[in-house]
Formats: sequence, structure tokens, C-alpha cells
Amino acid sequence: METKILNWKNKKALKKAKQTIVDGGILVYPTDTIYGFGVDASNKDSINRLNSLKNRKGPISVIAPNNEIVSSWINVPDNEKEIALKELKPYRTIIYPVYEKIVNNLILGPNNTLGIRIPDHPFCKSLSKACNIPITTTSVNRSGELPKINVDEILNSFQNNIDLIIEDGELSGSASSIYLYQAKTMKKIR
Repeated sequence: METKILNWKNKKALKKAKQTIVDGGILVYPTDTIYGFGVDASNKDSINRLNSLKNRKGPISVIAPNNEIVSSWINVPDNEKEIALKELKPYRTIIYPVYEKIVNNLILGPNNTLGIRIPDHPFCKSLSKACNIPITTTSVNRSGELPKINVDEILNSFQNNIDLIIEDGELSGSASSIYLYQAKTMKKIR
């Protein structure tokens, strides 16, 4: 398979990216920080393929389009939801307890937890909203390597193991900060 590449502003980019996710493919897309690998977070085969590509296992975060969707995923008492969501800002991932069957168990952390972020990139928000399912967001690299910052680096490293790259130039920001939500408090992890 040959990797397809589209600029994020291309009129076909959103439709093709959604189709890649729905079809169980591997997508690379731009976020507000770095490029991310995206697959359907409920699709076991896609997650296994992604883990194999990255040479890793374990929890993987997801993107969401807005706080309303996140509110429906997180297993937090109603009277705490406003507090829990207040700190979910760009450049930040928050690990929350989530309801059963929101994502495949392969990407959950301890105690049914899931990292969630709402990237401040128009393409992420549009993709997440269009797919209406959790989509993984994990750096485009193999375990132990630095994230790939442009299409050439991504192609050199992963050849034709990616179905579609949504391109937005060079992205060399820092990975998002990570916080753990616990009983009305946020604990910084990274």
C-alpha cells in the first residue's frame, strides 16, 4: 500500500481522514503540538496494528471535539464534572476515569482511565466531530525515538505502513502536558 498525503486545508482531507478511521486504517494528522497517530479507539485490530508500528503497548490518549462529548465519556459525579472539565485546555491531556466501552480496553490505563485532549487545531476538532467516536492521539514515532516533525521524516521511518497523512508543514512543538484527575484535583504527570 502506498501512503496517501493530503494537506489539511484540502477539501477532501476531512472526508478521506474520516474514511481512513472508519475503515480501520492508520492516520497521521496534525495537532496543536506535534503530529499524531489516529485510529478508531474502539477497534482492537487497528490498535494492535498501531502498537506494532510504534513497538509499544499500553495506554493511548484520545481526542475529543468539545467538553460536552468529554462529559459524556468521563465517569465523574455530576457535581464534579464542571471542575473536572475546567482544566481541559489546549496543549493539555487529562487522564480521567471513563465509562465502560468508551474505547477498547487495550488503550485504557489503570482503574479504567483514559487520557483525553481537545487539541487547538481546526482539523482535529473537525475530524473528531465528524467521526463521532474517540480517535487515538499518540506521537508519530517508535518507542524511545523523538517524534517525527514532517512528512519526509514520517515516510522515511514508517514507509508505507500508514494509510493517510494529513499534512500541515513542520510541527515541532512539545508534546502535551499530562494531568491526572482525582477527586476534584489535578496532579501533573508530565
